[in-house]
Amino acid sequence: MSQRINAFAMGNKAVNALHHLGSQLQHSSLDRSFLELLYFRVSQMNGCAFCLDMHSKELRANGETEQRIFLVSAWRECSFYTDREKAGLLWAETLTSLNGKEVSNEIYSEVTQHFSETEILDLTMAVIAINSYNRINIAFGADVGTYQVAEKAQ
Repeated sequence: MSQRINAFAMGNKAVNALHHLGSQLQHSSLDRSFLELLYFRVSQMNGCAFCLDMHSKELRANGETEQRIFLVSAWRECSFYTDREKAGLLWAETLTSLNGKEVSNEIYSEVTQHFSETEILDLTMAVIAINSYNRINIAFGADVGTYQVAEKAQ
C-alpha cells in the first residue's frame, strides 16, 4: 500500500502526544530490549509491516538473537525467554486482543509476580503505544523497509 497520509510529519498534536509517550517509555522502568521484543510481538499480532521492520532492526542492533526474534510468536513453548519476559508478553497479547473481554485474575496475578505496579503501568502504556502506532501505519500506509537504526553516540 502506498502511504495515504504521513501522520508523523503533519505536526498533529494528538500524534505528537503519542510520539512523546513513546519517547517517555524509552526512559521507563522497563528494560529497552524487552520493550523492543514486546513491540515486535504486538506488531506481529497486528500485522504492521513497518513496525515489524523497525523493531526487528532495533532488536538486532541491540544484540538480540535471531532465534529469540524468529520464535517470539511461540514464546510459550520456548525455554530461552525468562519467566518475566513471558509474563510481559502474556500481558501484551492479552491487552492487544481484548475484543470486549476482561483481563482475567489469573493473568493479572501472573504479571504481578514479575512486575511492580509501576512496571505494570509502564507495560500497559507500552502496549497502548505500539497498538496505536500499528493502527496509524496500517490505516495510512508506511514506507516499509526504509527504517534505519540511529547511530549510537560514542
